[in-house]
Amino acid sequence: MPRAKRGFKRRRRHNKVLKRAEGFVLGRKNKFKRTAEAVDRAQIYAYRDRRVKKREFRQLWIARLSAAASTNDMSYSRMVAALKKAQVKLDRKVLSDIAIVDPKAFSAIIDQVRLLAPAQ
Repeated sequence: MPRAKRGFKRRRRHNKVLKRAEGFVLGRKNKFKRTAEAVDRAQIYAYRDRRVKKREFRQLWIARLSAAASTNDMSYSRMVAALKKAQVKLDRKVLSDIAIVDPKAFSAIIDQVRLLAPAQ
């Protein structure tokens, strides 16, 4: 039986990994073993950070809403509770955008919420 060195298959597999390592520096872009390690680690970080990004954006929206609510003499937690009680279906992302782009509209929303769900 002839000896198989896996030239074609190995080259295809290596090239697939090396293609993912474009932009890496030094041996991490052209030495297969180091490249494979770097690509694996990069994929782990990418997976993790896609979830972290969602957390960070939610945190940003909450900070913006807290600031906007305080300019309307209301705390963030009371505002969210009042929105829920008044059955306003706008999420934090949309409310945050409204607070930045159109503060008057945000104030109008807060006033409506105050009327529909008075503080206890």
